[in-house]
Amino acid sequence: MTHFLHRVRYHEVDKQGYLFNGRYFEIADVAMTEYFRDLGWNYDELNRLGADPSVVHIEADFASPAQFDDELDVTTECTRVGTSSFSLRTEIRNQLNLVATLQIVYVNVEAQLGESLPLPELVAAKMRSSVTLQEVGSNG
Repeated sequence: MTHFLHRVRYHEVDKQGYLFNGRYFEIADVAMTEYFRDLGWNYDELNRLGADPSVVHIEADFASPAQFDDELDVTTECTRVGTSSFSLRTEIRNQLNLVATLQIVYVNVEAQLGESLPLPELVAAKMRSSVTLQEVGSNG
């Protein structure tokens, strides 16, 4: 499980003073790169190994708002690893309060061609060893 802190900045809030809903996706994207960093690779190293994750599905459940200057606790865990895809679950909390949960499915792509590729075995094996929750679904 990957963990980091994010402080809500002024430019991230909407007119109501809440963290704008689109910013949650940005935080989840940072969480994905931090997940791979915890596994041992920065994003450039991951790409050199042949892994280039692209979002194909995202779900977000919002529980309570975050506001300017809140310090958010962000945790990410891998819930599924398939042949070319994987799923990450990101939970965002403000102290003890759940703020949002995001479920994201990524597919490994060859960016130049826009086609999916199997995950490199080294990456897939390390991801499988980190799986904490198993989703029911396809193995793709």
